[in-house]
Amino acid sequence: MHLAYPAVLSALLFAIGVYGLLARRNAILVLMSVELMLNAVNLNLVAFDVWLSTTLRDTLHGGQALTLFTIALAAAEIGIGLAIVLLVYRNRGSSDVDRLRDTAETEADDDAEARAAEAALAADEARVATPYDSPAEKAEAAR
Repeated sequence: MHLAYPAVLSALLFAIGVYGLLARRNAILVLMSVELMLNAVNLNLVAFDVWLSTTLRDTLHGGQALTLFTIALAAAEIGIGLAIVLLVYRNRGSSDVDRLRDTAETEADDDAEARAAEAALAADEARVATPYDSPAEKAEAAR
């Protein structure tokens, strides 16, 4: 078998993964696209390892060992990624990547401003004159 066949297949898989990574908005589909890209790399590693072992009589099989490491890394990545996505979905009700980024910036700013305004209003309403206040503060509190 020629080296071109798995290389072309690997390039197609990687291109589909890049498209999915850039075009998809759902976090689950983004994770699947990353996995597709990693599998394309694994296919390339194994294909070149087989090619090197037949042409150069390489007996170390470094490409296959690196592929096993990449598979273990991908399994850890998908486990942590899915846990984060499920936690975000449970808290926010959506796994849309663009919407999560927008809500994180605007809601945090709006909530902080609203809390500051409520605290200032509550402090003004709860303000009573104490014996340690200046006469100007006592007059203002009496209004």
